[in-house]
Amino acid sequence: MLIDTLVHAGVTQVHGLVGDSANAIANEIRENNKITWRHYRHEEAAAFAAGAEAQLTGQLAVCIGSCGPGNMHLINGLYDAHRSMAPVLAIATHIPSSEIGTSYFQETNPQALFRDCSHYCETIFSAAQMPRVLQMAMQSAYSKKGVAVIVLSGDVAVEEVKQDFLRHELLKQEPLVRPSDKELSELADLLNTHEKITLLCGSGCRDAHDEVLALCERLKSPVVTALRGKEFVEYDNPFHVGMTGLIGYRSGYDAMERSEVLLMLGTDFPYKDFYPSEAIIVQIDIRPENLGRRTKVHTGLVGDIQATLLALLPIIKIKEETEHLRHCLEDHSRIRRQLDKKAAADRSDKIIYPEFLTAVLSEQAADNAIFTCDVGTPTVWAARYLTMKKGRRLLGSFNHGSMAGAMPQAIGAQFAYPDRQVISLSGDGGFSMLMGDLLTIKQYDLPVKIVIFNNGSLGFVAMEMKVQGYPPYVTDLKNPDFAMMAEAIGIKGILVERPDQLEPAITKALAHNGPVLLNVHVNPSELAMPPKVNMEQAKGFGLYLFRQMLDGGMDEAVDTIKTNFLQ
Repeated sequence: MLIDTLVHAGVTQVHGLVGDSANAIANEIRENNKITWRHYRHEEAAAFAAGAEAQLTGQLAVCIGSCGPGNMHLINGLYDAHRSMAPVLAIATHIPSSEIGTSYFQETNPQALFRDCSHYCETIFSAAQMPRVLQMAMQSAYSKKGVAVIVLSGDVAVEEVKQDFLRHELLKQEPLVRPSDKELSELADLLNTHEKITLLCGSGCRDAHDEVLALCERLKSPVVTALRGKEFVEYDNPFHVGMTGLIGYRSGYDAMERSEVLLMLGTDFPYKDFYPSEAIIVQIDIRPENLGRRTKVHTGLVGDIQATLLALLPIIKIKEETEHLRHCLEDHSRIRRQLDKKAAADRSDKIIYPEFLTAVLSEQAADNAIFTCDVGTPTVWAARYLTMKKGRRLLGSFNHGSMAGAMPQAIGAQFAYPDRQVISLSGDGGFSMLMGDLLTIKQYDLPVKIVIFNNGSLGFVAMEMKVQGYPPYVTDLKNPDFAMMAEAIGIKGILVERPDQLEPAITKALAHNGPVLLNVHVNPSELAMPPKVNMEQAKGFGLYLFRQMLDGGMDEAVDTIKTNFLQ
C-alpha cells in the first residue's frame, strides 16, 4: 500500500540506499513496474537529488534511508530541501519495533532528529495507522512546500493493511492568495507618490516574470535580483541592474541604496547589511512569517507575487520620470563592462580565470540547460557570469549553504529530465566531499557534465580568512588528477590547464553523449569581491597581506594584488 499510494501521488522514483530495515520496501519497488529505486553510494547524495527533482518539477519527490546511520545521512540534504521549499517525502526506516527504547544496534530517535528540518515527522507504529500518516505526510510536504518524514520499522512495513478508507489522491490545490483591496490601494498610493522605486525580486517571482516587467514599465523601476530569483527574473529583462549581497556587485547594491522605496517581491533576502539605509521598505511574500524578519519594513503584505501584481497593476499610475531607472541602468552597464573584462579570453596566456570558465560555459550551454553549483566561489561565478535564458535553471544550496550539493543535485536533475543538458559547477572541495557518487553517474550512465573549478583550495574559506586578517590555514587541497580518476571509473575525463585549451574542451565535453568530468585548473588567487566593503574588511585584508609578506609569502601576496586590483 505504501508504494501503491506513492505511485498514485505521481511518484516515479525513490532516491536512496537499501538496507535491512528497508528491504521489504525495496522488494515491493522491484515488483512494481511503475516506480524505480535510484541507488546511490551515500544517502546524503540521495536527499540532495530528491530535493533537486522537487525544485525542478514542483512535484513530490521521495528519498529513503535504512535505520540509524542510514537515515541520519539524509539530514543534510533534507535541510537543504526544506529551506528551499522543495516538497520531499523522506522514508526513515527504523530498527525492529520491539527493540525501540532498548539501546538496540543502530538505534536513534528519528522523530527528534528530523523534526527541525520538516513540516511533519511521525512514526508509523501499526498497519492501521499507516494510510492516514502517509497521506498527511505527503499532503504536508506538497502543500507547505518542504520536507515531511515518516519513520517506519522493517517489521511494521510487512504488516497487512486491512482498511484503506482514508486513502485518496494527493490534493494539489493552488489557492489564490493576495492582499485585500484596501491593502493594495494603500500600496498603490505609496508607489504612485514616490519616484525612485527599486524592486528586489526572489524565488517567489517564479511565475511572475511578465508581471514584474509590467510593473517596472509603469513605475520606471530597476530590478535587483536575489540569488534564487536570478533564474526567474533576469532573462529578457531590460530593467535588470544586477544582484546585491555578498555575491552580488555594485550596481545592484547602489540601485537599492539610492531608492526612496524598496519593494521586495517574494524574497527573504538574509543579508541585513545590504538593505538601504534610508528607503521605505515594502515586503510581499506568500509566507507571513518572513515579513519584517530581516529589516524594518513600512508595510508587509501576504500574497502570491503573480496574483498580487495582477491585482495591483491596474491601479498603478504610469510614471514619466525616468532619471532613477536611467541612472541605475547606466551604472549596471558600466559595472558589467568591468566584470566582463575579467572573463575575456585574452586576459592571460598562462592562467585560467574562473570568470572566463563560467562565461564560456554560459555561452556554449543549451538554452534550456540546468546548472547546479557548489557553495563558495562556484556560486559567485555562477551568479555573476551565467546568463539566464527562458528555460534555463540554476540550483544550489543557496539557503542552507552546504558544501557538496552540486553533483548530487545534478544527478537528481538528470534523472528528472533525462533529455536535458545538466552541468554541475563543482568546487574541488565540494566535489571531493561526496565524490563517491560519481559512481552513481557511471552506474546509470547519466550524461551529467561535471566541471570542477580546481584551485587546490577551499577558496571561499581562504578568502574569509584573508578578510579577517589571517593567512589561509588548512585550506589547501592536494588533489589528484580528477580527469584521470574519472577515466579509471569509466567516465570521460578532460584535463584543462591552459586558457587556449578551455573552449575546445568545453565544446567536446558538451557534445559527448554520456557523462564527462572536466578538471579545470583555475587561478587560486582570484578574489570574489562583494559590492560593499566595510572598513573592518579592508583593514583585515591589509593585515593579511602584511602578515603574508612577513611569513615569507611575498609571491602569493603580490599575485593576489596583481590579479584582483591591478587588472
